[in-house]
Amino acid sequence: MGRHYAEIAFTPAVQAEQTRIGSRSRYERVARDGREDGQLGPDETAFIAARDSVYMASVSETGWPYLQHRGGPPGFLRVLSPTQLGFADLVGNRQHVSVGNLAGDDRVALFLMDYPARRRLKILGHARVVREGEDAALVADLAPPGLEDRAERAILIDIAGFEWNCPQHITPRYTAAELAPLVARLETAEAELAELRAAQRTGGEP
Repeated sequence: MGRHYAEIAFTPAVQAEQTRIGSRSRYERVARDGREDGQLGPDETAFIAARDSVYMASVSETGWPYLQHRGGPPGFLRVLSPTQLGFADLVGNRQHVSVGNLAGDDRVALFLMDYPARRRLKILGHARVVREGEDAALVADLAPPGLEDRAERAILIDIAGFEWNCPQHITPRYTAAELAPLVARLETAEAELAELRAAQRTGGEP
């Protein structure tokens, strides 16, 4: 576990619960000696670039957490540097809950899933909104190809810490694109099997 992530996540109340269940000494060492997680490395960068969705939690003025899903082509969430992510916020239902929340509290948590490989990456950071009128070039650059006209603003996220999770309890799920080559191979195998069975019935070669 990363040192920065542990420092942020393990509040006094969390530490008290860890003490109660007997895990505090272990996580105290993590907060003190854990790996450096203030910058994304090659593994995190590659993982993020391959994702086609992300869940982002923000905090409202009344203290309620708000979780929002964002999706797009792989790489829509861009690694701009080892310490910063960015994505284009496209026209949607115009509720603007996350954007409104960020005006009062810039803290966010990101949850990225790779269901087939049963991997997940959690990122904590500070986000800010860059509107098209402030930096139109940045907003257009972050927009997925062909969707530049739908990009209203950019969301930039400065990394505060991150953590990889174990695969326990992650149910593998696959997108249509991920299933396509498997389905193609299955259809080919079924066709070859049908030819063999037909040849067996006629006594000839397939």
